Amino acid sequence: MTESVRGVGARLFVALQHVLPQHLLSAIMYRLARVRWRPLKDLLIATFLRIYKIDMTEAAEPNAKAYVHFNAFFTRALGPEARPLDPDLRALVSPVDGTISQSGRISAGCLIQAKGRDYTVEDLLGGDTERARAFSGGTFATIYLAPSDYHRIHMPLGGDLTWMHHIPGRLFSVNNITADLVPRLFARNERVACRFETDVGAMAMVLVGAIFVGGIETVWAGEVTPARGGDRSSNAGAGPGDGVGSVRLERGAEMGRFNLGSTVILLFEPGRVRLDETLAPGSKIQLGQRLGRPAAASEHVES
Repeated sequence: MTESVRGVGARLFVALQHVLPQHLLSAIMYRLARVRWRPLKDLLIATFLRIYKIDMTEAAEPNAKAYVHFNAFFTRALGPEARPLDPDLRALVSPVDGTISQSGRISAGCLIQAKGRDYTVEDLLGGDTERARAFSGGTFATIYLAPSDYHRIHMPLGGDLTWMHHIPGRLFSVNNITADLVPRLFARNERVACRFETDVGAMAMVLVGAIFVGGIETVWAGEVTPARGGDRSSNAGAGPGDGVGSVRLERGAEMGRFNLGSTVILLFEPGRVRLDETLAPGSKIQLGQRLGRPAAASEHVES
């Protein structure tokens, strides 16, 4: 296939996403993924296993037929030895299995989305200038989760939750084709942004939704999307039960999950983190693998 034909195919794929009823299709997938009728759920799981060649020996429950529905299979836990954390206790570890989409410095308040495309931290965090200011000049890493990847999300390092913000939006695909062609993709899709106070300062974890992503959950708030019964956002000092001010998660602990796949974006304050230089765009990474280290004290910059 020639480059020109591939280019036309990519543009048609993206154009179709603009006209599809993204939320309706995702709502249908949400319900389908939770069907408990054994013949259907077994067929869905068996088809997925065949297409993506999933290694079930890594799962805490290796029997694919034991899962009550497709979503339980898709968000399955791993066995305790499947993803050991980097032995250096100071190392920041990958929160997920996935592929490094982009990483580097937040320059002029912008993150790189793809070659020739960027977007602002302020837009990513829902238009809040004050929240975005802490990360200006800092460091970011964007990790894409393919359908075949493990879909629970864990902590890169220990931290205390200070706010969570659900930001409604579109549900474009987040694969490379769409990232190349849709401006401000990650700042347009529905997402859940969480800020933690850590030993290296503020860290934001942004869980980005996508088409067919039937829901985003956190361990303290449960299912945040699809939104049911109002906004689940919360801030430090808010009422009990929202998790803010009471949630402490240690390095490697589960913090949430995607009910079908998507992208995680990490933000760090300036001069606080050195990302591993071997993790170039396109690099595969697994949960627990070293993502970076705290920067030397001499590198710290006041935000």
